[in-house]
Amino acid sequence: MSRTLGLDVGTKTVGVALSDAFGWTAQGLTTLKIDSENGNYGIDKVEKITKENDVTKIVVGLPKHMNNSIGESGERSIHFSKLLENRLPDVKILLWDERLSTAGAERTLLEADVSRKKRKAVIDKMAAVFILQGYLDNPVKGE
Repeated sequence: MSRTLGLDVGTKTVGVALSDAFGWTAQGLTTLKIDSENGNYGIDKVEKITKENDVTKIVVGLPKHMNNSIGESGERSIHFSKLLENRLPDVKILLWDERLSTAGAERTLLEADVSRKKRKAVIDKMAAVFILQGYLDNPVKGE
């Protein structure tokens, strides 16, 4: 069965989450170190994860402002998704509104009483889980 990958794209890291084979739940997979200022977006690593896990769809979080406009972070996600489309033409790439996903991940980690140091290490992966789970739970997936 094919799986779906969820990505939370930042300037220094990309949080990665993977669906189960049925597409019901999202699990945090890893956090990739990137250097967007120097053009290293970690596309090779995403490609490897995609092939190793039979991924047919990638959901890239699209951060929007509360007024629905797209800022610098959103432009970065759009650019990242286009790089993925060029590298992985057989994989469906979707942008998914991720407003408040990082805040939700932070709140969950705080409620679990995770230390600040540990939160910093897993926040991007957890945000990717929120993005992917939001996509999986939505009956109208914007496809």
